[in-house]
Amino acid sequence: MTDADAAPGSVGVVVVAAGSGSRLGAGVPKAFVRLHGRPLLAYAVDTVARLPHLRSVVVVAPLDHAAPRDAADPVWEGVELPSGAVVVAGGAERTDSVAAGLAAVDATCDVVLVHDAARCLTPLDVFERVVEAVRRGAAGAVPGLPVVDTVKSVDAEGVITGTPDRASLRAVQTPQGFRREVLATAYGSGLRATDDAALVERCGHHVVVVAGDPLAFKVTTPDDLERAERLLARAGRR
Repeated sequence: MTDADAAPGSVGVVVVAAGSGSRLGAGVPKAFVRLHGRPLLAYAVDTVARLPHLRSVVVVAPLDHAAPRDAADPVWEGVELPSGAVVVAGGAERTDSVAAGLAAVDATCDVVLVHDAARCLTPLDVFERVVEAVRRGAAGAVPGLPVVDTVKSVDAEGVITGTPDRASLRAVQTPQGFRREVLATAYGSGLRATDDAALVERCGHHVVVVAGDPLAFKVTTPDDLERAERLLARAGRR
């Protein structure tokens, strides 16, 4: 099958929430840091639950948050999960966590998205653009924003070795979406990469970039958390 032959249908989403959040200094894993009184993860899951043709949601949590839960109770760790959602334990690295989540996605899903819980304010239309790009035949799609700063490449001593043309650069975000069989093959390859798109690229597939959104920033530091608080207050969201 070529990249243009696919006709994806139902959607599965792996929400990666296994990070430690050490740079936030909150004493709890990042996805469970409170934002306007709710875990960051809750905002991400709220948006995922509104995605059309959604069939499967898998939350990848830290080991000590992934104990068996009452499937009849939609509220878990302060997060209201969609019907049928499952929680699995993450691994030592992000690649291990995504692999664990992917293994738990409903086998009938043709499109799989991988989303960082820390990008908790990502708008629904970003998810929809990623899904649409895969449905149109791409092996994978990621949201991205143009790079506005001049970027330098440097050597081990900090000496500048080049200045890439920023017109060709994009700062990528999540969700990153793929045809299921493409992502499964990439994770079964034994290769490692810094994100899902890079792993799929290393397996020989083309991944396209769709329009991202400034709201899809990653909450990593206390300043990021304050920014998210301000944005929610301005929008009147809880």
